[in-house]
Amino acid sequence: MISQSHSHHLLLSQFSSSFFFFPKLITKPTLSLSFNTLSSMFPSLSLRPPNPTAVCHLSVTDNIPLPNSDPIPPLRIAIIGFGNYGQFLAETLISQGHILFAHSRSDHSSAARRLGVSYFADLHDLCERHPDVVLLCTSILSIENVLKTLPFQRLRRNTLFVDVLSVKEFAKTLLLQYLPEDFDILCTHPMFGPQSVNSNHGWRGLRFVYDKVRIGEDRLRISRCESFLGVFEREGCEMVEMSVTDHDKFAAESQFITHTLGRLLGMLKLQSTPINTKGYEALLDLAENTCGDSFDLYYGLFVYNKNSLEVLERIDLAFEALRKELFSRLHGVVRKQSFEGEAKKVHVFPNGYENDASLDMMRSEDVAVKYEYNPQVSGSVDDGSRLKIGIVGFGNFGQFLGKTMVKQGHMVLAYSRTDYTDVAAKLGVSYFSELDDLFEEHPEVILLCTSILSTEKVLKSLPFQRLKRSTLFVDVLSVKEFPRNLFLQTLPQDFDILCTHPMFGPESGKNGWNDLAFVFDKVRIGMDDRRKLRCDSFLDIFAREGCRMVEMSCAEHDWHAAGSQFITHTVGRLLEKLSLESTPIDTKGYETLLKLVENTAGDSFDLYYGLFLYNPNAMEQLERFHVAFESLKKQLFGRLHSQHSHELAKSSSPKTTKLLTS
Repeated sequence: MISQSHSHHLLLSQFSSSFFFFPKLITKPTLSLSFNTLSSMFPSLSLRPPNPTAVCHLSVTDNIPLPNSDPIPPLRIAIIGFGNYGQFLAETLISQGHILFAHSRSDHSSAARRLGVSYFADLHDLCERHPDVVLLCTSILSIENVLKTLPFQRLRRNTLFVDVLSVKEFAKTLLLQYLPEDFDILCTHPMFGPQSVNSNHGWRGLRFVYDKVRIGEDRLRISRCESFLGVFEREGCEMVEMSVTDHDKFAAESQFITHTLGRLLGMLKLQSTPINTKGYEALLDLAENTCGDSFDLYYGLFVYNKNSLEVLERIDLAFEALRKELFSRLHGVVRKQSFEGEAKKVHVFPNGYENDASLDMMRSEDVAVKYEYNPQVSGSVDDGSRLKIGIVGFGNFGQFLGKTMVKQGHMVLAYSRTDYTDVAAKLGVSYFSELDDLFEEHPEVILLCTSILSTEKVLKSLPFQRLKRSTLFVDVLSVKEFPRNLFLQTLPQDFDILCTHPMFGPESGKNGWNDLAFVFDKVRIGMDDRRKLRCDSFLDIFAREGCRMVEMSCAEHDWHAAGSQFITHTVGRLLEKLSLESTPIDTKGYETLLKLVENTAGDSFDLYYGLFLYNPNAMEQLERFHVAFESLKKQLFGRLHSQHSHELAKSSSPKTTKLLTS
């Protein structure tokens, strides 16, 4: 059987003899799909190469007219394509006092009446009303057929044509090809839609990109174009004048990547969890915002932007490189374990626990129990509730937590392999260069802030004999079943165990911890009141800062975290490998992705690898992501193959008829 990636290779090798797409090796040449190639694939498009001398101009308008400024004379605007997007624009155009006509293949007359728009079932009737502007709100795939059917002879000879397609070189080429030469052309792209406007509470600050492709030189035609652009200026849009060539170059990087990831996340059917991080919530929003767009729109972005195929290849390369990095690391670990011999191995049963009935745990039917912090009961941090906390691992995260603990009045001691004496002094933390010295101070709580990969080694090196026998051990790792099992195997039985996961870090928590999730599992807490109070006093540190306290079993945490945290880090690492940069036409969705990269780039690969290796559910999520990506590529190339076959059939049918008749 021919593999899926091989079939892609066979298909695309017909289009470009120098390009081999999606082989399994990482060394892949860069693709350049020219307009000439597209023309040969789809002759009905009759594409012309864009102007090679086009340059980018950025124009941002800040002086937005106030509501009480002089009104702009109304324009007579005909909207061709009165679906969701046409109606979306019509609402604002009507609110500004413009006169609207509309036509669509489907009957939207009732929607038009509701909005105050004159609806025409016949294009000839509409064009005979002599609109100043014809606004094309058709899909990318249907615009050529629409242009072919327009009765241009019914319009005034200097009518302004405007499109709002998400690809611009293609639109410009078609408009120049089909419109009479005395018609004006304005290519535009509002970088927003109904969904993004709702979340933004209006158009203010959203980008509107335009290129004055062909505007007559007389004053009235120039004024008409400016009046149309004024519609978006008055709503507070950020106006960006840019050549169609530069638009498509930037859009392939921002808009196409955003839609690709949004579709991938939608295919994964991600759901909100009780332990959502801000990054994961941003991904949920992205999936929701793109799920409302048709596959036709996404396919149009792919086929009719010549830069999109190269971007898709870059995403594929980045994901393959990320998987290779993870699997190579895993291979090294397995080989090392194999050579260590059986003597050192602890027998672990399929459920992940040792053969000890006391360690058995059922998945909770009630996913999460909220921890209730009552300041009247807990009181302020005084001598009775002040804790002596020993932090083992005083890197960025240890310092981040220690700062708040000191602020609340707790006594904080610290140790780390690296010397952080000066940092500790600035934070008001007592620093120890020897673990024995720190443990002899008898801290009530030992807080492990080590990395996932080093936790076992650190834990086995601790001088437990120096501590009081009832000491509380707490971890803050991003995986929970692994430290739970490790604590139960390694710690003396009279030590208390609290497994926690602050679902935030120095970057996401830099402006405070309010409403950020803090997950915990009281794995083993002594029955006497003093030990219960000590555990609650530690949890109060986070509750006082406004954290959303979620009590959840370690197994339940890891199940949710694989679907949220691991996916978030995977997307962040994938985007980091693409070396994304801000563009002059960033959408809100793309800005979300850039922010995600910024938040995850500060985390080490060890953290990401630890999430993969020590969460038993992570491998399944990685494979689901891989399957979704392969499925999305199959959809795109299947549609491309079907369209190409259709074009070939159309071009060969006259020849076949001629042969049959002869």
